[in-house]
Amino acid sequence: MSRGYQHDYAAGRPQMYDVSERHRKAATMVAVLSRCMGEKLRDARVLNVGCSAGLIDEALAPSVGSVTGVDIDASAIAKAVSRGLPANVTLVAGDAMGLEFADQSFDAVICSQVYEHVPDVERLIGEIHRVLRPGGVCYFAATNRWAVVEMHHGLPFLSWLPTGLADRYMRLAGKGDRYYERHLGYGALRRLVAGFAVRDFTGQILDDPEAFEAGYLFRGKVKRFAARLMFRFARPIFPGYIWVLERRAT
Repeated sequence: MSRGYQHDYAAGRPQMYDVSERHRKAATMVAVLSRCMGEKLRDARVLNVGCSAGLIDEALAPSVGSVTGVDIDASAIAKAVSRGLPANVTLVAGDAMGLEFADQSFDAVICSQVYEHVPDVERLIGEIHRVLRPGGVCYFAATNRWAVVEMHHGLPFLSWLPTGLADRYMRLAGKGDRYYERHLGYGALRRLVAGFAVRDFTGQILDDPEAFEAGYLFRGKVKRFAARLMFRFARPIFPGYIWVLERRAT
């Protein structure tokens, strides 16, 4: 997979600079992590892998000890730093497949909608495991390959297709020259994170989205009911998941 398109990823994607949308996501992250870490979250050292323009990091800052954001998009990092950051937020340009941090140096990691962008997802997950302290947790939000509508480009069945056909589909739809993202299905995602203890928060969020600051995910009673039904009876084809991955203490 070419990495070239990622070096200026945020520039052509206004959603990376959508403050309200980024802050909503951060609020859900805090709500989920609070249920896993309790009072420890206040003093936690947090790493956000794939931080992009840093808006999520800024929103996390009041709830944690410190936030370090890392992203391969150096220009987005530079813009974020230039506008000024909270005192406990640090953003650095770097590659998620080779994190330049010491072993066991973070209490929590955020990896939200990132796995599909890296050429070697096993290396990404290995790096997350390495930098987490024993008992540390990773907020892992992942889209399912078998989602009917692909989330990045809004094209039905795009992520289902082999690479060559997906590229042609992108060109025909006027969405770009190539389809770079590589999603995994439910079973492959579970195998990917087999080195962690996994807590699936997806169902809890669907049952009580307000408790997790997640009412924006499924608006309306009908959509929410349909989502609950699908998650309960067709989990392997549910569009996406929010898991907490815990590095085992031993």
